[in-house]
Amino acid sequence: MKNFFIKLIAILFGIIFLLNYVYNSFLRENISKFEKIISLNERDNRIELRDKIRIELSDAIEKDKIFSDEDKIILYKLYKKIQNEFKEIPKSNK
Repeated sequence: MKNFFIKLIAILFGIIFLLNYVYNSFLRENISKFEKIISLNERDNRIELRDKIRIELSDAIEKDKIFSDEDKIILYKLYKKIQNEFKEIPKSNK
């Protein structure tokens, strides 16, 4: 019976260690990103996000090719679909 409890405690410590490792490796980083998105009501976070977007946009402008060919096809199909939906607007709503 003593042997059983020793093995049980060893397995529990192993499981606790494994869960702690998984949390620290994967989930903590994702949770902190999610919390940062949620906290957009704070002025500093909005300013930081705005600056990051501006940097990404300026980097995109400097590139020769912004979209890959696959992305261009998808965006073109989306554009055509939106264009067709605007053609179907009833005249009474215009």
